[in-house]
Amino acid sequence: MRVCVIGTGYVGLVTGVCLSHIGHDVICVDNNEEKVKLMQSGQSPIYEPGLSELMKSSAESGKLTFTADLAKGVSHGEILYIAVGTPPLPTGESDTRYVEAVARGIGTHLKDEYKVIVNKSTVPIGSGDWVRMIVLDGNKESGSTVEPIFDVVSNPEFLREGSAVYDTFNPDRIVLGGNSEKAISMMQELYKPLVTREFAEDKSAPPVPVVVTDLSSAEMIKYAANSFLATKISFINEVANICDRVGADVTQVAEGIGLDSRIGGKFLSAGIGWGGSCFPKDVSALVHTADDYGYDTELLKAAINVNQRQRLLALEKLQNELKILKGKTIGLLGLTFKPDTDDMRDAPALDLIEQLNRLGARVKAYDPIVSQSGLSHGLSNVIIETNAEMLADGCDAVVLVTDWKEFAKLDFPKMAKLMNNPLVIDGRNFLDREKVEAAGLRYIGMGR
Repeated sequence: MRVCVIGTGYVGLVTGVCLSHIGHDVICVDNNEEKVKLMQSGQSPIYEPGLSELMKSSAESGKLTFTADLAKGVSHGEILYIAVGTPPLPTGESDTRYVEAVARGIGTHLKDEYKVIVNKSTVPIGSGDWVRMIVLDGNKESGSTVEPIFDVVSNPEFLREGSAVYDTFNPDRIVLGGNSEKAISMMQELYKPLVTREFAEDKSAPPVPVVVTDLSSAEMIKYAANSFLATKISFINEVANICDRVGADVTQVAEGIGLDSRIGGKFLSAGIGWGGSCFPKDVSALVHTADDYGYDTELLKAAINVNQRQRLLALEKLQNELKILKGKTIGLLGLTFKPDTDDMRDAPALDLIEQLNRLGARVKAYDPIVSQSGLSHGLSNVIIETNAEMLADGCDAVVLVTDWKEFAKLDFPKMAKLMNNPLVIDGRNFLDREKVEAAGLRYIGMGR
C-alpha cells in the first residue's frame, strides 16, 4: 500500500521505516529541510537500536523516501499518518498546533482520491472529529472545488523509546478507532503482516489482537494505558519509601507481589521516577481533560506528586551521607530518561543537576550516548566525561541515574580508588550490591 507519514520524530520515523520494511511504499514528510537532507543521505536523526539499518535497507530497495514537499506526500499516500509532536503546555494541556497545521495542510492538497487520515500523534480525546473539521477547513481555504473524500482513524502508538523497532514488529495489540468500515478495513490490510507475526521474533505466537473502537475510545486507550503504568511506578516507589523506613527490601517485595497474576511483575522497579516525552505529558493531559469535564482525578494527581518527590530522593540520600553538599563533587551515571535512547526530555537527571547546582555542588556526568554525541544538551553547569573512570575521579559520591547495561560491568575497584569518598547511590536498584560493596564502595539503593 502507498503510505505517507508526516513528521519524523520517534513515532513518525519508526512507523515509516517499519512499514516500508514490511513491504509498503512509504514517503516520510518533514518541514525541516536539513533533517530531510540528513535522512536522504541515509542517516537517522535519532538514536534508536536497529533503526538505522532498517532505514538504509528500505531506502536502497526504493520502498522508503524522504521529502519536505507535503503536496507530494499527500498525493502519494492512500493512508496519511499525522505523527507530529504534541508537547505539553504549562497548563498540562497538549499543544496541538502542529497537528492542526498538518491537518490543514492535508486539506489544502486533497483531490478526489479517497484517503485515510490516521492520527498517530497522541491527541486529546475528541480530536478525531476536530481533525476532520480542520482538514475540511484547509480544503475550503485552498479554493478547491472538489469535495474531498476521506475518513479519520485513531491509531495510537505504544512504542517504548529504546525498543521502538522491536515493539513495532512485536506489538501486544493494535488499536484502530473509527466510524468507517472501509477505513478500518484498509488499516487492517496495512497491518496484516504484523498481525500474522510475519516479522515477529516469535513467528509461532498467536495473531496480534486488533481492537476496533470508536474514535474517542481509541484516543482514551492511549492515555489510560500510560497513566496506569505511570501510577504503577509511583505506587512501587511509595512502597520503596516505606521499605526504607521499616527495614524491608523493595526488590524482594516487588518480586513477591509481581508473581500475582492480577498484578504482574512489569513496571515494579523502584527508583527515582519516570520521565521522558510520554508519561509526564499523557498523565497531565488526562488530568486536564478530566478537569474540563468537572472531574477531579485525585489518584493521577497523587501519582504525579509522588514522581516529582521521588526524583529528589537521591538528593536527600546524598545529604544524609555527606551532610553539606556545597563544595562536593557529585558524579551522575546516565543522563537520558531511560537507556538505549538519546532522549533527555523531562529526564530525572535534569532535576538532580538543577538542585545540586543550587546547593553548590560540582556536577560531573557520563552517559554512553550523550557523552559520545559531543553535544552539551544545554548542560552548561555539568562536566561531561567520556567514561565512567573519568567520572569517578575526585567524586565524593556517584549516583546511578539511568540503568544502561554497561553500568553493570563497571570497574568498581578502580572507581573506588579514584573517588574522594567511595559512595554509590543506586537510583534504579540496578547494580549488583554485593559486587559494588566487595569493591570497597558503600552502596545505598532505593527502598533497600
